[in-house]
Amino acid sequence: MAIRLTRRGFLAGTSAAFAMHPFSVRAQAGQAHLRLLETTDIHMHIWPYDYYSDQPVDTVGLARTAALVEQIRSEATNSLLLDNGDFLQGNPMGDYMAYEKGMDDETVHPIIEAFNVLNYDAGTIGNHEFNYGLDFLMKSVDDAAFPIVLANVVTTMGATPLEDETLVPPYVILDRELTDGSGESFPIRIGLIGFTPPQIMTWDRQHLEGQVEVRDIVETARAYIPRMREEGAEIIVALAHSGIGAAEHEPMMENAAIPLAEVEGIDAVLTGHSHLVFPGPDYADWPGVDVEAGTIGGKPGVMAGFWGSHMGLIDLMLERDGNSWRVADAMVEARPIFQREEDRSITPLVENVAAVTEATEEEHEATLAYVRAEVGQTDAPLHSYFALVADDPSVQIVSNAQLWYLEQQLAGGEHADLPLLSAAAPFKAGGRGGPEYYTDVAAGPVAIKNVADLYLYPNTVRAVRITGQQVKDWLERSAGMFNQITPGEADQVLLNPDFPSYNFDVIDGVSYQIDLSQPNRFDRDGNVVNEGANRIVNLTYQGEPIDPAQEFVVATNNYRASGGGNFPGAQGDTIIFEGPDTNRDVIVRYLNDQGTVSPSADGNWSFAPMEGTSVLFDTGPGGAQYMEAVPNIRIEPAGDGPDGFARFRILL
Repeated sequence: MAIRLTRRGFLAGTSAAFAMHPFSVRAQAGQAHLRLLETTDIHMHIWPYDYYSDQPVDTVGLARTAALVEQIRSEATNSLLLDNGDFLQGNPMGDYMAYEKGMDDETVHPIIEAFNVLNYDAGTIGNHEFNYGLDFLMKSVDDAAFPIVLANVVTTMGATPLEDETLVPPYVILDRELTDGSGESFPIRIGLIGFTPPQIMTWDRQHLEGQVEVRDIVETARAYIPRMREEGAEIIVALAHSGIGAAEHEPMMENAAIPLAEVEGIDAVLTGHSHLVFPGPDYADWPGVDVEAGTIGGKPGVMAGFWGSHMGLIDLMLERDGNSWRVADAMVEARPIFQREEDRSITPLVENVAAVTEATEEEHEATLAYVRAEVGQTDAPLHSYFALVADDPSVQIVSNAQLWYLEQQLAGGEHADLPLLSAAAPFKAGGRGGPEYYTDVAAGPVAIKNVADLYLYPNTVRAVRITGQQVKDWLERSAGMFNQITPGEADQVLLNPDFPSYNFDVIDGVSYQIDLSQPNRFDRDGNVVNEGANRIVNLTYQGEPIDPAQEFVVATNNYRASGGGNFPGAQGDTIIFEGPDTNRDVIVRYLNDQGTVSPSADGNWSFAPMEGTSVLFDTGPGGAQYMEAVPNIRIEPAGDGPDGFARFRILL
């Protein structure tokens, strides 16, 4: 398995010279350097282009990561290029392919085309591959010129995993040739097995229920790994679209990388799903991993960021053991495509690989035309810079559109007389996406790209029927976004970095305050940890304290209504309406209907006053221009935050 060029020869003619990896230099007779290259969570970011802001960017793009493929292959005697899932959905090109162009027998999906250009050896399926339904998924991967494996999603479940009929093959054993340190070639059989979070049955229930079932990641691995060994796999690599979570195995856990790595017979683990980087400071002092050694559960492991931000590398020094190979040593690295400077500027470390952009240029241009089409007007800016600390226009317009839609859908039905509320969360709110990851639409025309920016996911509209007590508990769950604050102290950190913004639901139609001096009732995963805690205070409906027994209909999305995020009142058993329309389509129709919208936030929630107390939070520098207009809050600049963010102070 000497260094290989792509089928389309994108490496042909390169004159770049790269230093060989120490394993390739040191390898002697009977020793061979095998390099595993990982991409993960590409989410349709093929081009280094932000379709929402309609401009090129230097922080994303498989076309940039491809330059690392060229370099990294050239540093190693033997290599495999692998993708770890979440490639079909994630930006407007993905939506264009799913909703506008569609997949037929003649169409090759652009992400698969790009993978084929780069000569991938194998891949697995992430949770977001299911967002557009099984038919779209299977038509898309059908054109892959490499095996795609997934062991824990089954079409027919047997008594054990070994008796299952899986959606795609559970594993593959690649027959390759290794070149050792003396230049001699030897055969090797490399086993690759794939896994995805079992939670897909909740997140995409409407696409999957009655079609497939899921198994626990670790239990599935324990069944298949011995069989792979029996079939001759000398080295086994787990392609785990699963994050680095708890060290102890729990049934059906979402982030199972550590206990998976501990399964006997697995030699290396590729991880993803969490949009973080391993090895690196994201996992410093994390139980069950060693950042310095690059090990997860004692095995070499890597997580290569997201959107093409990094290339993950696991370098294995293999030694002949009789007629087989075994791992003697390993090194791990996550190599970035850009560098953020102290002045917040971005320095690209690689350039585009033309073969990737050329192969997908038609879809890129079609996506640009798709996202630039105007659908309405706004008379106020739509931005999300302060969406986590105050009522916000980017969330308000989503709630307004959901209310407008549900009022029509429920009219004349058995639920029409119930009070109607709307729950929505900010999706682009910085965090792991960086200081540019915010919605920012000026007053004036609103295009499809702006709607896609407001609502990133292809969710569909749902409505649930719940009580006033469940409304309060729903908001208590959302309040986990904030750290507990000590009254009278200055400049405390407000936001919990482990709490995802898409779980910070704001409910419109009621008014309330959040008492930050109280502890959280729920932990990050929605488990009750402080039974008596009450952060939600002064909760009212139409100016009166909410009646815990009063019934309400809440507009939301399929993810939340079906149990996504583990919210009280939204576990799948309270759904009274399942719409055929995506939330994004509803926003487009609302804008078309209204012509011009006034999305200014109505200030229905705020923090409870806390005399002599201040908190700090970080947001994008672009938020400074909107600071004065944020309702019900006193905000002032507080200098620079880390990694290009701006820091602000809230006076409670």
